[in-house]
Amino acid sequence: MATALLIVDVQNDFCEGGALAVEGGAAVAAGISELLEAGASFDFVAATQDWHIDPGTHFSATPDYVSSWPVHCVAGSRGAELHPDLDSEAIDAFFRKGQYDNGYSGFEGVLAPDDEVPTGERILAGSSAAEDDEGPLTGAMGLDEWLRERDVDTLTVVGLATDHCVRATVLDALQAGYAATVRTDLVAGVHPAASERALAEMAEAGAELQP
Repeated sequence: MATALLIVDVQNDFCEGGALAVEGGAAVAAGISELLEAGASFDFVAATQDWHIDPGTHFSATPDYVSSWPVHCVAGSRGAELHPDLDSEAIDAFFRKGQYDNGYSGFEGVLAPDDEVPTGERILAGSSAAEDDEGPLTGAMGLDEWLRERDVDTLTVVGLATDHCVRATVLDALQAGYAATVRTDLVAGVHPAASERALAEMAEAGAELQP
């Protein structure tokens, strides 16, 4: 069986200077790059992106920062791109989520087209909802299918934000039967107390917390 590093939503809008910045987001991006450059032994590396087209009440002009949020990670925008301190060269596949809903879990994501390699420095062309009536990624492969095709059974999860998309992704991974480790030094959350509760919940569900 194989292992994979799963990088959750390390995007410009979730890092300092972005529309929904998480304190420490840029440091997480740089830390993940250092981990990869140090030769960490993963068989595969995958990354998720919030990729919102029309997510309904997920966007709000008066957000509560619990279930509704300011506009962020709009499909095709620079805010949706990976942070430039995250080295994308080692990433084997990118999964986009939340086109028409909240999209908290990476397991709701679908594989990005092969000819679109996200970076933190450019805006992707041809990625608007106008490509077809249901959006550009309809019918694409999901994260779970991609992992199982590669015989992955063990995940190490890093990224943003601890108390939202990292939490949802890890809980879904455990529910699907994967062994999951969370690198607590390579995650950052929106609310410190909620992040601590999320880490405790993940551990109780069976995740290993690794500092």
